[in-house]
Amino acid sequence: MAKEKIKKSNGYDAGAITVLEGLDPVRKRPGMYIGSTSAAGLHHLIWEVVDNSIDEAMAGFASHIEVRLTSDGMVEVADNGRGIPVDIHKTTGVSALETVLTKLHAGGKFGGAGYKVSGGLHGVGVSVVNALSIYLKAEVHLDGKLWLQEYKQGKPRAKAKPVGKTNKNGTTITFKPDPEIFTELEFSWGKILDRLRQQAYLTKGITLSVADERTGHSKKLYKFHFEGGIKSYVKALNRNQSVKNETIFYVEKEIDDSKVEVALQYNDEYNENVLAFANNIHNPEGGTHLVGFRTALTRTLNSYARKQNLLKEKDENLTGDDVREGLTAIVSVKLREPQFEGQTKGKLGNAETKTYVEQIFGEAFTAFLEENPRQGEQIVGKCVLASQARIAARTARATILRKGALEGMTLPGKLADCSSRKPEESELYIVEGDSAGGSAKQGRDRKFQAILPLRGKILNVERARLDKMLANNEIKNLVIALGTNIDDQFDLEKLRYHRVIIMTDADVDGSHIRTLLLTLFFRHFTPLVENGNLYIAQPPLYQIKKGSTAHWAYTDEQKDKIVKELGGGAIEILEAETDESAEDEVVEETDEGEDKKKTKAKGPVKLIIQRYKGLGEMNPQQLWETTMDPASRIMKQVTVDDAAMANETFEMLMGDDVASRKNFIQTHAKKVENLDI
Repeated sequence: MAKEKIKKSNGYDAGAITVLEGLDPVRKRPGMYIGSTSAAGLHHLIWEVVDNSIDEAMAGFASHIEVRLTSDGMVEVADNGRGIPVDIHKTTGVSALETVLTKLHAGGKFGGAGYKVSGGLHGVGVSVVNALSIYLKAEVHLDGKLWLQEYKQGKPRAKAKPVGKTNKNGTTITFKPDPEIFTELEFSWGKILDRLRQQAYLTKGITLSVADERTGHSKKLYKFHFEGGIKSYVKALNRNQSVKNETIFYVEKEIDDSKVEVALQYNDEYNENVLAFANNIHNPEGGTHLVGFRTALTRTLNSYARKQNLLKEKDENLTGDDVREGLTAIVSVKLREPQFEGQTKGKLGNAETKTYVEQIFGEAFTAFLEENPRQGEQIVGKCVLASQARIAARTARATILRKGALEGMTLPGKLADCSSRKPEESELYIVEGDSAGGSAKQGRDRKFQAILPLRGKILNVERARLDKMLANNEIKNLVIALGTNIDDQFDLEKLRYHRVIIMTDADVDGSHIRTLLLTLFFRHFTPLVENGNLYIAQPPLYQIKKGSTAHWAYTDEQKDKIVKELGGGAIEILEAETDESAEDEVVEETDEGEDKKKTKAKGPVKLIIQRYKGLGEMNPQQLWETTMDPASRIMKQVTVDDAAMANETFEMLMGDDVASRKNFIQTHAKKVENLDI
C-alpha cells in the first residue's frame, strides 16, 4: 500500500508554534487579562491586589487594608491578614509566595482550603500585576519574621528570604506599572476612592484607608469604615432623595454555604438604582441573584397590596417596572463557587442562587411590610402611581411613536437628514437653536451628516414621566429621528446614526442644554451611551488671526501658546478702546459690545483674537473646518465607567434637592474654566 504523501504548508509545522512560559503570555497579550493597557487596565492592577486583601477580610482574617500612592510613582497595598505562605510549594519547588506571584491560576482560591469565599475566581490576579510591573516588592509578616522578595517584569531577582523580625501578620505588595505596557500611567484619585469606598460598604466592619503622597499632588488621606455595610450604602445613594420608607429594609442570612444580603429603600424619583454583587464583584449585567430578587419583589408587593386591599379587584397586577420605579437596592451574595460569564464577571450564572435570594428576600420583605404597615402603604402607593403612569405612557407611546414614524416615513420637519442610509457611516448633530442649525446645515457634508436643531431648552427628564416627556415636541422629534424608540422599547439595532453628537454653545445656556440632553440619554437611551454612540462636539473658543491666516484655539492654554508662537511675546492686556495708532496690537473681542481688550507690543505684527461664545457666530465654512470635519475636529466620547456614581450625580444636579446641588456647585466652582455669564 502506497504511503500517503503529506504536503508541507509554507513552513507551518510544530516549529512555528510558540509556547509562552510562565507570565510571558500576560506581557504578550495584556488586554486578555486586564481588558486594556489604557487607564482602565492601569487601575485594574490596583483592584486585583486589593481584591486579595478583601478576600482575607471576607474570610474573617483581615480588618484593615491600606492603599498608598507613593511619591516615587508606586502603589502600595497592605493588609493585616494571615500573610501569603512562604514555605516551599511541593508542586513548583519554590516558595508559595513566588508561586502565586509567577504562576497563572495559582492561589488559595482553588481547592477550597484557602478561602471559603473569594472574588478572584480565576486566580490570575496578583501574578498578572507582577507581570505588568517594571518593579514589584512583596513583604510578608508571618510567624514573627518579615519576608521579602523583589521582581522585575515578573521575574524574581532572588528567592524569598527573611530580612527581619516583626510582631504582626499580613502582606504588603508594592508595584510600579511598566511604561512599556501602559499607554497611561496617571492614576485617578477619584476613581480609586469610589472603588475602595464601595468595597468598604460591601465588607461590613472593615477599615479601608487610602493615601495620596504623589509628587505634584496635594497630600490626601481618606478612611472608610461602615458598620452598617450595604444599609449604609443604600442610605448614601439616597442621601439627596425624599424617601418613602424611612426604615431601610435589610436582611442577611446564610444557606448552604452561601450568604445573601439585601438592603432596599424607595424614594420619590422615577428611576431604578439596583446594584448587584457576587463576592464583592459588581455584576453590571445582573445574573441569577438579581432575577431572584426581582421575582420576589414583584410577587411580595402584589400579594401585600391585595391582602391590604391597596389594589382593587378590577386593578391590574403591578408589573416589574412598576415596583422598581424609585427603588434603590443592593443585592450582595457570597458564594463558594461562583460561576461568572467571562473574565469581566459581568453576570452571575449560579442557578441555585436565584432560589436562595428569592426565598430569603421574599420571606424577610413580607415580614418587613407587615411589621411596618405605614411604610408598606407608602411603598405600594408609589408603585400604584407608577402603574397608572405606565398605562398613560403606553397610550402616549402608541399615539406618538407609531410604527411608520420610527421607520422614517414621518421624520421631523426640522431634521436635515443625510443622504446615506448606512447607520455605520452616518452621524446626527443635535444643535442648539436655529442660528447654529443654519450654519451647521450649510457647512456639513450632506452625504453622512444630519442636523437636528433644538428650540430652547428641553424638558428636565429627571423630574418627568414618559407620558409627559413624549408630549414635549423637541424630545419627540429626537426619538423619531434616532429611530430606536425609548426606554423598555429601545432597540439599538434600529439606531439610524452610529454617532450622535451634541453640539452646543460654549456658554452657561449651552452647558445647561448639554446637561439636559445628557440626562435624557443616560436615563432613557442607556444602551446608546453604554455602546459608545454618544459624543460631545468641541468647537474652538478662540480664533487668532495674523493677517489673513486664522489659527484656532480650543483652550486658554492653546490660545496663549499660539499668541506666543506668532510673536506676541510678553504682552500686557489693557482694557481700552481700539487704538488705531498702535503698531502692534492683540485685540480680544467679546460679545459684550463696547469692551475690547487690547495689547500693545513691539513690531509690525497685528493679532486679532475673537472669542466664540455661540456656534452661530461662525460661518458655515469655519464651523466645518473646526468642529465638523472628521479630519480635524475634536470630539469627546461619552462613557459611563461607574453607573452608580453617574446616577447619583444626575440625581444631585437635576433632582429636587437644592441644598446638595448648591453644595456641589460651591465645592467645584474653582475647577470651572471658561465660564461665561
